[in-house]
Amino acid sequence: MSHDASLPRVLKPVHLWAIAVGLVISGDYFGWNYGLAHGGPVGMGLATLMVTALYVCFIFSYTELSTAIPHSGGPFAFAQRAFGPWGAYLAGASTLLEFLFAPPAIARAIGSYVHFRLPSLPVNAVAVGAFVVFGLLNAAGVSIAAAFELFVTVLATFELGLFFALTGPHVSRAQLFAAPLLPEGWSGVFTAIPFAIWFYLGLEGVAMSAEEVVNPRRDIPRGYLAGIATLVTLALGTLVCTSGVMPWRELVQDDSPLPRALARVL
Repeated sequence: MSHDASLPRVLKPVHLWAIAVGLVISGDYFGWNYGLAHGGPVGMGLATLMVTALYVCFIFSYTELSTAIPHSGGPFAFAQRAFGPWGAYLAGASTLLEFLFAPPAIARAIGSYVHFRLPSLPVNAVAVGAFVVFGLLNAAGVSIAAAFELFVTVLATFELGLFFALTGPHVSRAQLFAAPLLPEGWSGVFTAIPFAIWFYLGLEGVAMSAEEVVNPRRDIPRGYLAGIATLVTLALGTLVCTSGVMPWRELVQDDSPLPRALARVL
């Protein structure tokens, strides 16, 4: 009896865009703000520009690899072609660790946001609930997960756009360029880089959806490039519209920098 082990090809460019932005967009809501403690708005801005340049170049390379090798293994498949089994093992294990620890961190951030709005709900309880719900959703199948991912990503992007519209008119140069410009000097800029990576962390996960794309040669470049363009816009907008409306020292207290900034202008 023959068995077809191939994955169903159901993803289109809009789904890849949603996956690319959806994997990353939580990083606009939390995590990056702790970099302000080391670089301030200016140092964090410089760190973000460095990371942006890195990820733009990285994604152009990944687009070529995903198009040439549309395999659900992603980095595992790329490294296997280039370095053999041991290289594939290291790449696959590293990717597994990244995506093993990222979902719990994001789930806890969801708990922090819900707790900020509803203090009666414990952070960890909401985090566990979110983790279970989204885990079951992904287990239900790629079609359902992709459709839900598209809906949530559009909603989250719209919310950030609304946040920019509400806070943008209140951005102050005095807040953005508050003295000292670099609280820890240039070393603080480099210390802030791991936090700036939150604006793009997880984007490489799109490569693991390549095997489920309808037309990899055409759709992967469209989805990936639209995704990185959206994320660059959101990263710069989030940094300016948050640290430009209130003292940056107040934004490093917890995982809720956007609600704090919004509460200040409203």
